Amino acid sequence: VWAGRRQLFVRFAAEAETATMYTADALAGEMRRATTRSAFHSISITGRDPLANVEYLCSAFEKAECTLPVMLDGDGQRPEAIAGLRGIITLSQVSLDGSAIGATEDRAFDTIRAAAAVGMQHALVVSVDDRSSDANMLRLVERAHAASVATMVIIHPGTTTPVDRDRRWTMLFERA
Repeated sequence: VWAGRRQLFVRFAAEAETATMYTADALAGEMRRATTRSAFHSISITGRDPLANVEYLCSAFEKAECTLPVMLDGDGQRPEAIAGLRGIITLSQVSLDGSAIGATEDRAFDTIRAAAAVGMQHALVVSVDDRSSDANMLRLVERAHAASVATMVIIHPGTTTPVDRDRRWTMLFERA
């Protein structure tokens, strides 16, 4: 949702990896230093599993005393962790593959519902490629809006997809 804005990234490469590389105090110090040296729109928490250690994130952000909005971008597989970040996260963004199905998809929409329930802005990003069917993408959009009518939806075609010349994408975007 905030693409193109200057952001400071806190990126988890594996389950809570940042939490093993930095103490909460060290991460808070890095965020304070970075945000005083340069102007940022927001802070983005991303990676494979950023919600694996909510207490760590809460501690780091409490100590950093940042006033910037914070976006959480994850796979949505820990909906129960969302409530613990109330007051820290401004925007909870769930990123799914365009061919997502089953329990993974269900938990992602539970995360969107959880974010809406605690008053966070919330979004679904669907990354699609030629393997993603139009029907599945439209179903994901419908489920996002069923989870919360305030869900922002971004359909993100792959880099090799000529969306400006491909009628399939034009029609899909119009329908979505």
